[in-house]
Amino acid sequence: MGGTLTAMSAIACMAAPAAQAQSAARFRFALPRQDLSLSLEAVATITRTNIVFVPSAVRGRVAPALDGTYTTPEALRRLLRQSGLDFTVTAGGSYVISRRAAERSVRRPPVAARPPPPRPSPPPERPEEPQDVVITGSRIDALGFEAPTPTSHVTRADLEIGGRPNVAAALNDLPQFRGTISPQTSGTNTSAGMAPVDLRGLGINRTLVLLDGRRFSSDNDLNTVPTVLIKSVDIVTGGASAAWGSGAVAGVVNIVLDGDIDGIRLGAQAGISSRGDAAERRFEGAFGTTFAGGRGQLILGAEYLDNDGVIPKSSRPSVGRWGSVAAGNGNFMLVPDVGFANAARGGLILSGVLAGQVFNPDGSLRDFRYGTVVGTEMIGGEGPSNDDLSALVTPQRRYSALGRVSFKASDAVKLSAELRHSRMWNDYIWFGDHNRGNIFIARDNAFLSPDIAARLLTAGEAGFTMGRFNSDFPFPRIDFERVTTQGTIALDGTIGRHWRWSGYYSHGEYRNDIDTPGFVIGANFSQAVDAVRDPATGQPVCRVKLSDPSSACVPINLFGEGSPSAEALAYVTGTPRQRATTTLDVGGISLRGEPFALAAGPVSIAAGIEARREAIRQTVSELDLARAFRSFNFAPIAGGFTVREAFGEILIPLARDRPLLRKLELNAAVRLSDYDTTGSIWSWKLGATNEFFPGFRARFTRSRDIRSANLAELYTQLTVGYNALTDPVKNASVYVLNHSGGNPDLHPETATTFTAGFLYAPPGIPGLRLSADYYRVRIDDVITTVSAQDLVIRCFNGNQALCANVERDAAGNITRTVTSYLNLSEYRTDGIDAELSQTLPLRFAGLPGKLVLRLRGNWVDSLKTNDGVTTIEYVRSQGNSFSLGVPEWRINGSIGYDSEDFGAQLRARYISPGNYNSTIRLLNNHIPAYTYVDLFARVRIAAGARKIEIHGGVTNLLDRQAPNGSLYSPFYDVVGRYFSAGTRLVF
Repeated sequence: MGGTLTAMSAIACMAAPAAQAQSAARFRFALPRQDLSLSLEAVATITRTNIVFVPSAVRGRVAPALDGTYTTPEALRRLLRQSGLDFTVTAGGSYVISRRAAERSVRRPPVAARPPPPRPSPPPERPEEPQDVVITGSRIDALGFEAPTPTSHVTRADLEIGGRPNVAAALNDLPQFRGTISPQTSGTNTSAGMAPVDLRGLGINRTLVLLDGRRFSSDNDLNTVPTVLIKSVDIVTGGASAAWGSGAVAGVVNIVLDGDIDGIRLGAQAGISSRGDAAERRFEGAFGTTFAGGRGQLILGAEYLDNDGVIPKSSRPSVGRWGSVAAGNGNFMLVPDVGFANAARGGLILSGVLAGQVFNPDGSLRDFRYGTVVGTEMIGGEGPSNDDLSALVTPQRRYSALGRVSFKASDAVKLSAELRHSRMWNDYIWFGDHNRGNIFIARDNAFLSPDIAARLLTAGEAGFTMGRFNSDFPFPRIDFERVTTQGTIALDGTIGRHWRWSGYYSHGEYRNDIDTPGFVIGANFSQAVDAVRDPATGQPVCRVKLSDPSSACVPINLFGEGSPSAEALAYVTGTPRQRATTTLDVGGISLRGEPFALAAGPVSIAAGIEARREAIRQTVSELDLARAFRSFNFAPIAGGFTVREAFGEILIPLARDRPLLRKLELNAAVRLSDYDTTGSIWSWKLGATNEFFPGFRARFTRSRDIRSANLAELYTQLTVGYNALTDPVKNASVYVLNHSGGNPDLHPETATTFTAGFLYAPPGIPGLRLSADYYRVRIDDVITTVSAQDLVIRCFNGNQALCANVERDAAGNITRTVTSYLNLSEYRTDGIDAELSQTLPLRFAGLPGKLVLRLRGNWVDSLKTNDGVTTIEYVRSQGNSFSLGVPEWRINGSIGYDSEDFGAQLRARYISPGNYNSTIRLLNNHIPAYTYVDLFARVRIAAGARKIEIHGGVTNLLDRQAPNGSLYSPFYDVVGRYFSAGTRLVF
């Protein structure tokens, strides 16, 4: 044995120079958060070094994700940072993992093949340095703890696939997310360009978004966080209200910032679609450094993006100008080239002897070219449509910046401060304010030609009704600015070796200012249309002017496109306007530690208190307040709420290193939330994990989660809008006035969530990971607005309570819908999330780098709502954006190669077949299965201390067109093939 050791030592001495060169080499890593043993094995494989460790020393410890380019020592330091382990390097270049000196002083050293060399006496024990908390679906931060709640980890490299404009768009590519609000789905609403996320399709308000474990202002809009600073995203796909509070019903998305930046990062990227639109320019920069001998750290990051969007909708023939029209016997059909049948550019006469004629620009008449008229819509012909003017994908222009400074005041206390600021703004065509057959023109109208007036007189008609597509009006635009500023100060520290504490306070302000010029002022328009000749001058005047000379009315000529004067248009149109400021004040303190140990290991606890105040003040113009605009009015909002919370959590190790009970742990949490609006409510979680055999860990949770109504749901006053609906009573498509608003009497939602699954990483197959988790969620007293279409359907199906919100005239035609917030009976959903990945080093083929294969999938068994009378199933109802529909299957598969100098990835995104809208009887309802293919590649060049990366990608490589009529789709790509390219510089 001694001879063998002597030979090994000699070989190690001969290898020392090579080892030194190896330690200086830099390698590309993209390791997920996983068992420490697996990460150490991966580092050994990638770097071709020998890493020695005793299995018992690393058992149960979890390594953080490692994403970036590092030397071998740098990679090991990052992996071992919070593990209580350290490494030494032998003369031969091997890395030996062992417990840190302080831990060895109280623990038995691992068994070694030979006695370790003598070491100096360890220094006196001192408190551990405070460590950053990484979200695990829990407040417990004990080393080696894996929460029972399913958690996915998305690295920065994953987020970069596809060159998406923000992190929300990248997450929406994953099967667990629904792109409910995005630039593609918000072209004609006031959420234009926002980027929140929606887990499970349960609604953006049921996914809690955190920034480094803390709430942030801006309505969860991920545009406000500079992506250049994002290190990774943790996704808790299960209820987490007991750990993180209200809103975590569907789960938690935690954005983890990169606190290890050292140096400067610069980047630029450009993109454009194969059709020459959606052009994008993007610039980013980050800086990080240490000071005060390494006790302090500063990081700064900023990003600017300008995307032209896609305008108009009709630029994509499979999307723009599609609509559903009645097909008889209660059936409907989705058809192309749909326009208005009761309005035209220049004005369409709809009644009397002149019906069916349209005004030319000179005021004369011609026959209107009709297509196939179905109700108020028309297929073909010259019927106009908003889709010929308004945005398919909203333009985006924004910048965001974040700065953070931290300082270790002592070995036991760290102080940090953070400031975040962002601005998003734009101005583009929104949607038109037209007259759909609701204008009456009197025979004595001053602008009507004598010939037309004579024909009316001969026919004995006092006038006619007219519909007009007002393309020559100042077409309504949306001019918005959203500004967010948030400051946070935090203290983290330790007490002895077993206790850790944290405290923080944060104040944020989110300003959302919107102007929408070009909407018609109803009373002014009615007076201006009724124009007559002034008996004294013979000039056109408003009839009201004859009886009220003080009236400011300006007569308007509607006969022919381009006929209205600038003065008349200024009188009949105005600007709905809102100025809204939302404030967030939140703070809390927490204590975590291990008070005592059981036979299976130390018991860990976490406890704390938090308080939060949210308030909003939204003012509107005097015209909005008077609801003077015919089609759209903003509503004022004023109100707020305060919540005080206390939480506690415990981790109890029950068994260890026994047959089939290698690591059995019980995790329980409870939270009491006291709202000044609705009183106190409890949330709780009970979960367990167990390692049955090496690499195979099972987990389950059951939880009660809550969500309190937000500010808009509570305090929004009446708003006005219009919707195109399918009326099953009249078997027709209709364009209907809708009123909506808040409800201060709402009470909190409660949800019961059950998850059960496993994670398998077999030690015998390095790099292989398989996980699957079943989930079942039931939400009671759901806070929601039933969409106008769903409202009509539910009323038709027999819900008399909701029929009170559908108003009809004496002929049975819908005249108004009311979609205020209410507590609906329940949502239910269940399904399975699964993931399979394999990392294969290519040493066996004599190639550098590694091959990475990954498969992510989500199967939804059911997603249904029940209003107490009607149950509606939304699985497979996936083409209509204005419902809760989700596909049954979504699967992402990728194969990638990555080395120090080059990387490439090919990804496929699969969406299972389904229906356009399962809630109505569409004859052509079926949507086939869709697969989108994306390609991404990068080349890295080292130039001294500088590192340059050139990257490019193509999303929707095969240019797969969206399903017919999939306007505002949360799932399908309406842009088409898209190219992006950029560069990054690190020094």
